[in-house]
Amino acid sequence: MNESLVSKRVALFITFLSSFLTPFMGSSVNIALPSIGAELSMSAVRLSWITTSAVLAAAIFLVPFGKIADIYGRKKIYTWGVTVYAVSSLAAALAPSALFLIIARAFQGIGASMIFGTGVAILTSVFRPGERGRALGINMAATYLGLSSGPFIGGVLTQHFGWRAVFVASFLIGIAIVPFIFWKLRTEWADARGERFDLKGSLLYMAGLLGIIYGFSLLPGWRGIVMLIAGIALTVVFFRMEERIINPVLALSHFRRNTVFLFSNLAAFINYSATYAVTFLLSLYLQYIKGLDPQAAGLVMVTQPIIMTVFSPLAGRLSDRVEPRLVASAGMAVTTAGLIPFIFLAHHTPLLVIVLILAVIGTGFALFSSPNTNAIMGSVDSRQYGIASASLGTMRLTGQAISMGIALLVFAVFIGKVSITPGTYPLFLKSVHMAFIIFAVLCSMGVFASLARGKRRPD
Repeated sequence: MNESLVSKRVALFITFLSSFLTPFMGSSVNIALPSIGAELSMSAVRLSWITTSAVLAAAIFLVPFGKIADIYGRKKIYTWGVTVYAVSSLAAALAPSALFLIIARAFQGIGASMIFGTGVAILTSVFRPGERGRALGINMAATYLGLSSGPFIGGVLTQHFGWRAVFVASFLIGIAIVPFIFWKLRTEWADARGERFDLKGSLLYMAGLLGIIYGFSLLPGWRGIVMLIAGIALTVVFFRMEERIINPVLALSHFRRNTVFLFSNLAAFINYSATYAVTFLLSLYLQYIKGLDPQAAGLVMVTQPIIMTVFSPLAGRLSDRVEPRLVASAGMAVTTAGLIPFIFLAHHTPLLVIVLILAVIGTGFALFSSPNTNAIMGSVDSRQYGIASASLGTMRLTGQAISMGIALLVFAVFIGKVSITPGTYPLFLKSVHMAFIIFAVLCSMGVFASLARGKRRPD
Protein backbone atom coordinates (compact mmCIF):
# COMPACT_ATOMS: atom_id res chain seq x y z
CA MET A 1 0.00 0.00 0.00
CA ASN A 2 1.56 3.36 -1.07
CA GLU A 3 2.24 6.14 1.42
CA SER A 4 -0.31 8.51 -0.14
CA LEU A 5 -3.14 6.00 0.30
CA VAL A 6 -2.11 5.31 3.92
CA SER A 7 -2.03 9.06 4.65
CA LYS A 8 -5.52 9.48 3.20
CA ARG A 9 -7.00 6.60 5.18
CA VAL A 10 -5.36 7.68 8.44
CA ALA A 11 -6.47 11.31 8.03
CA LEU A 12 -10.01 10.19 7.18
CA PHE A 13 -10.21 7.84 10.17
CA ILE A 14 -8.87 10.32 12.73
CA THR A 15 -11.04 13.20 11.51
CA PHE A 16 -13.95 10.74 11.48
CA LEU A 17 -13.44 10.12 15.21
CA SER A 18 -13.31 13.79 16.18
CA SER A 19 -16.19 14.67 13.84
CA PHE A 20 -18.18 12.05 15.76
CA LEU A 21 -17.16 13.37 19.19
CA THR A 22 -18.42 16.96 19.17
CA PRO A 23 -21.95 16.33 17.79
CA PHE A 24 -22.27 13.27 20.03
CA MET A 25 -21.65 15.56 22.99
CA GLY A 26 -24.07 18.21 21.77
CA SER A 27 -26.96 15.85 21.04
CA SER A 28 -26.40 13.92 24.28
CA VAL A 29 -26.50 17.16 26.29
CA ASN A 30 -29.79 18.18 24.65
CA ILE A 31 -31.40 14.99 25.91
CA ALA A 32 -29.93 15.52 29.39
CA LEU A 33 -31.13 19.14 29.72
CA PRO A 34 -34.33 18.46 31.73
CA SER A 35 -32.34 16.32 34.19
CA ILE A 36 -29.63 18.99 34.48
CA GLY A 37 -32.26 21.67 35.02
CA ALA A 38 -33.95 19.65 37.75
CA GLU A 39 -30.72 18.97 39.67
CA LEU A 40 -29.21 22.47 39.33
CA SER A 41 -32.54 24.40 39.53
CA MET A 42 -32.18 26.19 36.19
CA SER A 43 -34.84 28.19 34.31
CA ALA A 44 -35.59 27.52 30.64
CA VAL A 45 -33.57 30.57 29.57
CA ARG A 46 -30.54 29.67 31.70
CA LEU A 47 -30.80 26.02 30.69
CA SER A 48 -30.35 27.02 27.07
CA TRP A 49 -27.00 28.56 28.00
CA ILE A 50 -25.60 25.06 28.53
CA THR A 51 -25.87 24.71 24.77
CA THR A 52 -25.31 28.35 23.82
CA SER A 53 -22.06 28.83 25.79
CA ALA A 54 -20.30 26.04 23.86
CA VAL A 55 -21.55 27.27 20.49
CA LEU A 56 -20.68 30.90 21.28
CA ALA A 57 -17.11 30.09 22.37
CA ALA A 58 -16.53 27.89 19.33
CA ALA A 59 -17.80 30.59 16.95
CA ILE A 60 -15.61 33.30 18.48
CA PHE A 61 -12.34 31.34 18.38
CA LEU A 62 -12.81 29.43 15.12
CA VAL A 63 -11.41 31.85 12.53
CA PRO A 64 -8.33 32.84 14.59
CA PHE A 65 -7.48 29.18 15.23
CA GLY A 66 -8.04 28.37 11.54
CA LYS A 67 -5.45 30.99 10.61
CA ILE A 68 -3.07 29.85 13.35
CA ALA A 69 -3.38 26.30 11.99
CA ASP A 70 -2.49 27.45 8.45
CA ILE A 71 0.63 29.17 9.81
CA TYR A 72 1.87 26.83 12.55
CA GLY A 73 0.42 23.45 11.59
CA ARG A 74 -3.06 21.97 11.30
CA LYS A 75 -2.13 18.72 13.04
CA LYS A 76 -0.72 20.64 16.03
CA ILE A 77 -3.84 22.76 16.54
CA TYR A 78 -6.06 19.75 15.88
CA THR A 79 -4.31 17.76 18.63
CA TRP A 80 -4.63 20.61 21.12
CA GLY A 81 -8.29 20.93 20.25
CA VAL A 82 -9.09 17.30 21.02
CA THR A 83 -7.10 17.57 24.29
CA VAL A 84 -8.88 20.73 25.48
CA TYR A 85 -12.23 19.22 24.56
CA ALA A 86 -11.55 16.04 26.54
CA VAL A 87 -10.30 17.85 29.67
CA SER A 88 -13.22 20.30 29.69
CA SER A 89 -15.62 17.34 29.33
CA LEU A 90 -14.21 15.93 32.56
CA ALA A 91 -14.59 19.34 34.24
CA ALA A 92 -18.25 19.45 33.14
CA ALA A 93 -18.82 15.99 34.59
CA LEU A 94 -17.56 17.24 37.96
CA ALA A 95 -19.47 20.57 37.84
CA PRO A 96 -20.77 21.55 41.31
CA SER A 97 -23.02 24.36 40.03
CA ALA A 98 -24.83 25.67 36.97
CA LEU A 99 -22.26 28.46 36.44
CA PHE A 100 -19.34 26.02 36.60
CA LEU A 101 -21.06 23.77 34.05
CA ILE A 102 -21.70 26.68 31.66
CA ILE A 103 -18.02 27.74 31.91
CA ALA A 104 -16.85 24.16 31.29
CA ARG A 105 -19.10 24.03 28.23
CA ALA A 106 -17.48 27.27 27.00
CA PHE A 107 -14.05 25.60 27.21
CA GLN A 108 -15.49 22.66 25.29
CA GLY A 109 -16.40 25.22 22.64
CA ILE A 110 -12.81 26.52 22.51
CA GLY A 111 -11.55 22.97 22.00
CA ALA A 112 -14.19 22.39 19.35
CA SER A 113 -13.08 25.54 17.47
CA MET A 114 -9.58 24.04 17.11
CA ILE A 115 -11.08 20.81 15.78
CA PHE A 116 -13.54 22.48 13.40
CA GLY A 117 -10.87 24.84 12.03
CA THR A 118 -8.51 22.02 11.07
CA GLY A 119 -10.38 18.74 10.45
CA VAL A 120 -11.91 19.60 7.07
CA ALA A 121 -8.70 21.44 6.09
CA ILE A 122 -6.65 18.27 6.75
CA LEU A 123 -9.00 16.20 4.58
CA THR A 124 -8.90 18.78 1.81
CA SER A 125 -5.09 18.76 1.97
CA VAL A 126 -4.79 15.01 1.35
CA PHE A 127 -7.69 14.31 -1.04
CA ARG A 128 -7.73 15.49 -4.67
CA PRO A 129 -10.75 17.46 -5.99
CA GLY A 130 -12.19 14.45 -7.84
CA GLU A 131 -12.35 12.35 -4.65
CA ARG A 132 -12.80 15.13 -2.12
CA GLY A 133 -16.60 15.09 -2.14
CA ARG A 134 -16.68 11.43 -1.12
CA ALA A 135 -14.18 12.02 1.73
CA LEU A 136 -16.12 15.05 2.97
CA GLY A 137 -19.33 13.03 2.71
CA ILE A 138 -17.84 10.29 4.92
CA ASN A 139 -16.67 12.96 7.37
CA MET A 140 -20.17 14.44 7.43
CA ALA A 141 -21.52 10.94 8.04
CA ALA A 142 -19.34 10.80 11.18
CA THR A 143 -20.92 14.03 12.35
CA TYR A 144 -24.38 12.64 11.81
CA LEU A 145 -23.44 9.33 13.41
CA GLY A 146 -22.52 11.33 16.51
CA LEU A 147 -25.82 13.17 16.27
CA SER A 148 -27.75 9.93 15.81
CA SER A 149 -26.10 7.94 18.59
CA GLY A 150 -26.03 10.91 20.99
CA PRO A 151 -29.75 11.07 21.76
CA PHE A 152 -30.03 7.31 22.33
CA ILE A 153 -26.76 6.76 24.22
CA GLY A 154 -27.18 10.06 26.05
CA GLY A 155 -30.72 9.08 26.99
CA VAL A 156 -29.60 5.69 28.30
CA LEU A 157 -26.70 7.21 30.27
CA THR A 158 -28.88 9.98 31.72
CA GLN A 159 -31.70 7.65 32.71
CA HIS A 160 -29.54 4.96 34.31
CA PHE A 161 -26.40 6.79 35.49
CA GLY A 162 -27.32 10.48 35.60
CA TRP A 163 -26.47 13.38 33.29
CA ARG A 164 -22.83 13.55 34.41
CA ALA A 165 -22.19 10.21 32.70
CA VAL A 166 -22.73 11.94 29.34
CA PHE A 167 -19.69 14.16 29.93
CA VAL A 168 -17.63 11.23 31.22
CA ALA A 169 -18.31 9.37 27.96
CA SER A 170 -17.15 12.40 25.95
CA PHE A 171 -13.98 12.61 28.05
CA LEU A 172 -13.14 8.94 27.42
CA ILE A 173 -13.65 9.25 23.64
CA GLY A 174 -11.48 12.38 23.47
CA ILE A 175 -8.65 10.89 25.51
CA ALA A 176 -8.67 7.81 23.26
CA ILE A 177 -8.17 9.95 20.12
CA VAL A 178 -5.10 11.90 21.30
CA PRO A 179 -2.50 9.09 21.38
CA PHE A 180 -3.81 7.78 18.06
CA ILE A 181 -3.07 11.17 16.45
CA PHE A 182 0.56 11.02 17.65
CA TRP A 183 0.87 7.39 16.63
CA LYS A 184 -0.63 7.46 13.15
CA LEU A 185 -0.97 11.04 11.85
CA ARG A 186 2.69 11.79 11.02
CA THR A 187 2.28 14.50 8.39
CA GLU A 188 2.02 18.20 9.24
CA TRP A 189 0.27 20.80 7.07
CA ALA A 190 1.20 24.49 7.34
CA ASP A 191 0.78 25.96 3.85
CA ALA A 192 0.90 29.54 5.15
CA ARG A 193 4.04 29.01 7.24
CA GLY A 194 6.00 32.22 7.66
CA GLU A 195 3.01 34.56 7.52
CA ARG A 196 2.51 36.92 10.43
CA PHE A 197 -0.54 36.24 12.61
CA ASP A 198 -2.98 39.16 12.74
CA LEU A 199 -3.48 39.43 16.52
CA LYS A 200 -5.15 42.85 16.51
CA GLY A 201 -7.60 41.81 13.80
CA SER A 202 -8.33 38.56 15.64
CA LEU A 203 -9.18 40.38 18.87
CA LEU A 204 -11.45 42.83 17.02
CA TYR A 205 -13.14 39.95 15.20
CA MET A 206 -13.73 38.04 18.44
CA ALA A 207 -15.06 41.10 20.28
CA GLY A 208 -17.42 41.99 17.44
CA LEU A 209 -18.78 38.48 17.07
CA LEU A 210 -19.20 38.18 20.85
CA GLY A 211 -21.19 41.41 20.91
CA ILE A 212 -23.46 40.32 18.07
CA ILE A 213 -24.18 36.79 19.30
CA TYR A 214 -24.34 37.55 23.03
CA GLY A 215 -26.34 40.70 22.39
CA PHE A 216 -28.82 38.78 20.29
CA SER A 217 -29.28 36.29 23.13
CA LEU A 218 -30.16 39.15 25.53
CA LEU A 219 -32.91 40.63 23.35
CA PRO A 220 -35.42 42.21 23.79
CA GLY A 221 -33.75 43.87 26.81
CA TRP A 222 -31.79 47.12 26.51
CA ARG A 223 -28.50 45.38 27.32
CA GLY A 224 -29.00 43.14 24.33
CA ILE A 225 -29.59 46.14 22.06
CA VAL A 226 -26.43 47.89 23.36
CA MET A 227 -24.31 44.75 22.96
CA LEU A 228 -25.67 44.12 19.47
CA ILE A 229 -24.93 47.67 18.30
CA ALA A 230 -21.44 47.54 19.83
CA GLY A 231 -20.76 44.19 18.16
CA ILE A 232 -21.85 45.47 14.75
CA ALA A 233 -19.69 48.62 15.16
CA LEU A 234 -16.61 46.55 16.09
CA THR A 235 -17.23 44.25 13.13
CA VAL A 236 -17.34 47.22 10.74
CA VAL A 237 -14.03 48.47 12.18
CA PHE A 238 -12.61 44.96 11.77
CA PHE A 239 -13.63 44.77 8.09
CA ARG A 240 -12.08 48.16 7.31
CA MET A 241 -8.86 47.31 9.11
CA GLU A 242 -8.52 43.92 7.42
CA GLU A 243 -8.56 45.56 3.97
CA ARG A 244 -5.25 47.32 4.80
CA ILE A 245 -3.39 44.30 6.23
CA ILE A 246 -1.03 42.16 4.13
CA ASN A 247 -1.83 38.89 5.94
CA PRO A 248 -5.30 39.39 7.47
CA VAL A 249 -6.88 36.82 9.76
CA LEU A 250 -9.85 36.80 7.37
CA ALA A 251 -9.17 37.74 3.74
CA LEU A 252 -12.23 39.68 2.60
CA SER A 253 -11.22 39.09 -1.03
CA HIS A 254 -12.60 35.56 -0.65
CA PHE A 255 -16.04 37.05 -0.16
CA ARG A 256 -15.82 39.96 -2.61
CA ARG A 257 -14.39 38.17 -5.66
CA ASN A 258 -15.48 34.59 -5.06
CA THR A 259 -19.25 34.23 -5.38
CA VAL A 260 -19.11 30.47 -4.80
CA PHE A 261 -17.31 31.03 -1.49
CA LEU A 262 -19.54 33.95 -0.49
CA PHE A 263 -22.95 32.44 -1.16
CA SER A 264 -22.00 28.93 -0.04
CA ASN A 265 -21.00 30.38 3.35
CA LEU A 266 -24.18 32.46 3.47
CA ALA A 267 -26.27 29.38 2.66
CA ALA A 268 -24.54 27.45 5.47
CA PHE A 269 -25.22 30.30 7.92
CA ILE A 270 -28.91 30.41 7.02
CA ASN A 271 -29.27 26.63 7.09
CA TYR A 272 -27.84 26.27 10.60
CA SER A 273 -29.74 29.33 11.84
CA ALA A 274 -32.94 27.60 10.75
CA THR A 275 -32.22 24.08 12.01
CA TYR A 276 -29.86 23.89 14.99
CA ALA A 277 -32.40 24.66 17.74
CA VAL A 278 -34.77 21.99 16.40
CA THR A 279 -33.23 19.26 18.58
CA PHE A 280 -33.17 21.57 21.61
CA LEU A 281 -36.87 22.40 21.25
CA LEU A 282 -37.91 18.82 20.46
CA SER A 283 -35.99 17.44 23.42
CA LEU A 284 -37.95 19.70 25.75
CA TYR A 285 -41.23 19.05 23.91
CA LEU A 286 -40.90 15.25 24.00
CA GLN A 287 -39.98 15.14 27.69
CA TYR A 288 -42.26 17.88 29.03
CA ILE A 289 -45.32 17.80 26.74
CA LYS A 290 -45.29 14.13 25.67
CA GLY A 291 -43.98 12.87 29.01
CA LEU A 292 -41.24 10.66 27.54
CA ASP A 293 -38.21 9.64 29.57
CA PRO A 294 -34.74 10.60 28.23
CA GLN A 295 -34.16 7.19 26.62
CA ALA A 296 -37.49 7.20 24.76
CA ALA A 297 -37.03 10.83 23.66
CA GLY A 298 -33.61 9.91 22.32
CA LEU A 299 -35.07 7.06 20.27
CA VAL A 300 -37.51 9.47 18.61
CA MET A 301 -34.90 12.12 17.90
CA VAL A 302 -32.40 9.63 16.50
CA THR A 303 -34.38 9.52 13.24
CA GLN A 304 -33.00 12.71 11.70
CA PRO A 305 -29.27 12.06 12.22
CA ILE A 306 -29.60 8.42 11.10
CA ILE A 307 -31.02 9.60 7.78
CA MET A 308 -28.23 12.18 7.57
CA THR A 309 -25.61 9.50 8.27
CA VAL A 310 -26.91 7.27 5.47
CA PHE A 311 -27.33 9.92 2.79
CA SER A 312 -24.38 12.26 3.42
CA PRO A 313 -21.71 10.10 1.68
CA LEU A 314 -24.09 9.63 -1.27
CA ALA A 315 -24.73 13.38 -1.47
CA GLY A 316 -21.00 14.10 -1.24
CA ARG A 317 -20.25 11.66 -4.05
CA LEU A 318 -23.08 13.15 -6.12
CA SER A 319 -21.53 16.62 -5.73
CA ASP A 320 -18.34 15.29 -7.40
CA ARG A 321 -20.42 14.60 -10.52
CA VAL A 322 -23.30 17.11 -10.45
CA GLU A 323 -23.18 20.89 -9.90
CA PRO A 324 -22.96 21.22 -6.07
CA ARG A 325 -25.31 24.21 -5.91
CA LEU A 326 -28.16 22.20 -7.43
CA VAL A 327 -27.80 19.34 -4.92
CA ALA A 328 -27.38 21.73 -1.98
CA SER A 329 -30.30 23.94 -3.03
CA ALA A 330 -32.58 20.94 -3.38
CA GLY A 331 -31.53 19.89 0.12
CA MET A 332 -32.38 23.31 1.52
CA ALA A 333 -35.83 23.15 -0.10
CA VAL A 334 -36.50 19.70 1.38
CA THR A 335 -35.43 20.95 4.82
CA THR A 336 -37.88 23.86 4.54
CA ALA A 337 -40.66 21.41 3.71
CA GLY A 338 -39.77 19.45 6.85
CA LEU A 339 -39.77 22.46 9.18
CA ILE A 340 -43.25 23.70 8.24
CA PRO A 341 -45.26 20.83 9.89
CA PHE A 342 -43.52 21.50 13.23
CA ILE A 343 -45.33 24.85 13.36
CA PHE A 344 -48.45 22.86 14.26
CA LEU A 345 -47.02 20.69 17.07
CA ALA A 346 -49.61 19.97 19.78
CA HIS A 347 -50.16 17.75 22.82
CA HIS A 348 -51.81 15.11 20.63
CA THR A 349 -49.31 15.08 17.71
CA PRO A 350 -48.52 11.36 17.09
CA LEU A 351 -44.92 10.30 17.61
CA LEU A 352 -44.97 8.60 14.18
CA VAL A 353 -45.68 11.97 12.55
CA ILE A 354 -42.75 13.53 14.41
CA VAL A 355 -40.48 10.69 13.26
CA LEU A 356 -41.54 11.14 9.62
CA ILE A 357 -40.97 14.90 9.77
CA LEU A 358 -37.51 14.37 11.25
CA ALA A 359 -36.74 11.94 8.40
CA VAL A 360 -37.62 14.65 5.86
CA ILE A 361 -35.42 17.23 7.61
CA GLY A 362 -32.58 14.70 7.82
CA THR A 363 -32.80 13.99 4.08
CA GLY A 364 -32.72 17.69 3.26
CA PHE A 365 -29.78 18.38 5.55
CA ALA A 366 -27.76 15.50 4.09
CA LEU A 367 -28.37 16.75 0.54
CA PHE A 368 -27.28 20.26 1.54
CA SER A 369 -24.29 19.86 3.83
CA SER A 370 -21.71 17.72 1.97
CA PRO A 371 -22.16 19.40 -1.46
CA ASN A 372 -22.05 22.85 0.17
CA THR A 373 -18.81 21.99 1.96
CA ASN A 374 -17.37 20.58 -1.27
CA ALA A 375 -18.21 23.81 -3.09
CA ILE A 376 -16.53 25.98 -0.43
CA MET A 377 -13.32 23.96 -0.13
CA GLY A 378 -13.03 23.63 -3.91
CA SER A 379 -13.25 27.41 -4.42
CA VAL A 380 -9.92 28.31 -2.70
CA ASP A 381 -6.27 27.27 -3.08
CA SER A 382 -4.32 25.16 -0.60
CA ARG A 383 -2.93 28.16 1.34
CA GLN A 384 -6.46 29.03 2.40
CA TYR A 385 -7.77 25.55 3.30
CA GLY A 386 -7.56 26.24 7.03
CA ILE A 387 -9.23 29.64 6.87
CA ALA A 388 -11.85 28.34 4.40
CA SER A 389 -12.63 25.48 6.79
CA ALA A 390 -12.74 27.98 9.65
CA SER A 391 -15.02 30.32 7.69
CA LEU A 392 -17.43 27.49 7.02
CA GLY A 393 -17.24 26.45 10.65
CA THR A 394 -17.87 30.03 11.74
CA MET A 395 -20.96 30.23 9.55
CA ARG A 396 -22.14 26.95 11.04
CA LEU A 397 -21.46 27.93 14.64
CA THR A 398 -22.69 31.50 14.29
CA GLY A 399 -25.82 30.10 12.68
CA GLN A 400 -26.19 27.65 15.56
CA ALA A 401 -25.76 30.47 18.08
CA ILE A 402 -28.33 32.61 16.26
CA SER A 403 -30.69 29.61 16.16
CA MET A 404 -30.36 29.20 19.92
CA GLY A 405 -30.67 32.97 20.28
CA ILE A 406 -33.99 32.84 18.45
CA ALA A 407 -35.16 30.11 20.85
CA LEU A 408 -33.93 32.19 23.81
CA LEU A 409 -35.69 35.30 22.53
CA VAL A 410 -38.96 33.46 21.97
CA PHE A 411 -38.77 31.88 25.45
CA ALA A 412 -38.01 35.28 27.01
CA VAL A 413 -41.02 36.85 25.28
CA PHE A 414 -43.57 34.08 25.87
CA ILE A 415 -42.44 32.36 29.11
CA GLY A 416 -39.92 34.58 30.89
CA LYS A 417 -37.14 33.44 33.23
CA VAL A 418 -39.08 30.67 34.95
CA SER A 419 -38.81 26.89 34.94
CA ILE A 420 -40.98 24.89 32.54
CA THR A 421 -43.87 23.44 34.58
CA PRO A 422 -47.35 22.14 33.67
CA GLY A 423 -48.66 25.66 34.26
CA THR A 424 -46.39 27.08 31.54
CA TYR A 425 -46.92 24.27 28.99
CA PRO A 426 -49.37 26.32 26.85
CA LEU A 427 -46.90 29.20 26.70
CA PHE A 428 -44.10 26.74 25.91
CA LEU A 429 -46.07 25.38 22.92
CA LYS A 430 -46.69 28.93 21.67
CA SER A 431 -42.95 29.52 21.89
CA VAL A 432 -42.25 26.38 19.87
CA HIS A 433 -44.77 27.38 17.20
CA MET A 434 -43.27 30.86 16.81
CA ALA A 435 -39.73 29.51 16.67
CA PHE A 436 -40.60 27.08 13.86
CA ILE A 437 -42.36 29.82 11.90
CA ILE A 438 -39.14 31.85 12.02
CA PHE A 439 -37.01 28.82 11.12
CA ALA A 440 -39.18 27.88 8.12
CA VAL A 441 -39.02 31.43 6.73
CA LEU A 442 -35.24 31.55 7.20
CA CYS A 443 -34.71 28.21 5.47
CA SER A 444 -36.85 29.22 2.48
CA MET A 445 -34.62 32.30 2.09
CA GLY A 446 -31.60 29.99 2.16
CA VAL A 447 -32.74 28.24 -1.02
CA PHE A 448 -32.22 31.49 -2.96
CA ALA A 449 -28.82 32.14 -1.34
CA SER A 450 -27.76 28.63 -2.32
CA LEU A 451 -28.86 29.08 -5.94
CA ALA A 452 -27.14 32.49 -6.19
CA ARG A 453 -23.63 31.10 -5.71
CA GLY A 454 -23.13 30.55 -9.49
CA LYS A 455 -22.55 27.52 -11.67
CA ARG A 456 -18.83 27.02 -11.17
CA ARG A 457 -17.87 23.51 -10.14
CA PRO A 458 -15.00 22.83 -7.70
CA ASP A 459 -11.62 22.76 -9.44
